[in-house]
Amino acid sequence: MTVEPVSPPMIALENVHLTLTSAAGPVKILRGVDLAVQAGRSVSVIGPSGSGKSTLMAVAGGIERPSHGEVAIDGQDLNALNEDELASFRGREIGILFQSFHLIPTMTALENVAVPLELAGEDGAFSRAAEGLDAVHLAERADHYPGQLSGGEQQRVALARALANRPKLLLADEPTGNLDQVTGQEIVELMFGIQRERVTTLLLITHEPALAERCDHQYRMADGRLQKIAPESKPERDADLQPPLRSDEVA
Repeated sequence: MTVEPVSPPMIALENVHLTLTSAAGPVKILRGVDLAVQAGRSVSVIGPSGSGKSTLMAVAGGIERPSHGEVAIDGQDLNALNEDELASFRGREIGILFQSFHLIPTMTALENVAVPLELAGEDGAFSRAAEGLDAVHLAERADHYPGQLSGGEQQRVALARALANRPKLLLADEPTGNLDQVTGQEIVELMFGIQRERVTTLLLITHEPALAERCDHQYRMADGRLQKIAPESKPERDADLQPPLRSDEVA
């Protein structure tokens, strides 16, 4: 009998600790975090400010190195990569969407989306950037500068930029934090729609329970520790969203 190879999780964190130094002494940010997320799934992390949510995302994205523990994305051990290799890996495999838009003010929307493609040496950067803006319903604003765009439009540009390279993993840190409720909901629908269409893995950091519940699995971060929220405590989701996950797929 032929045994099919088992694909590694898209996100695999094992006993991850992060301790930073301060004038008052060492500060423990992450305390033994374990997380496994299979490809194409969406996971949210909620918790109070200062609990370590954004730091967890930074570690998963290779922006912050752990003090101890294993971090792998799609089977690649991030601890084994130097800074240049990490930057290259992020450019190919990971898209990041922040609360603040981080657009370059002297570049048009099209140029902002094209930047990561050009840095990665991709062919047809501007045509692909135009496709990205079209995917977030912003093709008609391609030649506008960030200062000429509303907050919601700027976040749509940032979303298009994060997804420009069609990354396997999207990390979103409070993506609606600087937006009003209506505009934030528009960004949410776009983000989840593209995530499902492209079967992109999503790690969402949020303080909004209703937004967290849109994901396949929910976790709560408190005092640097991660705890899974039991499925029975979540409301039923529409049947046309992601299929149910096997119990062995997420730790």
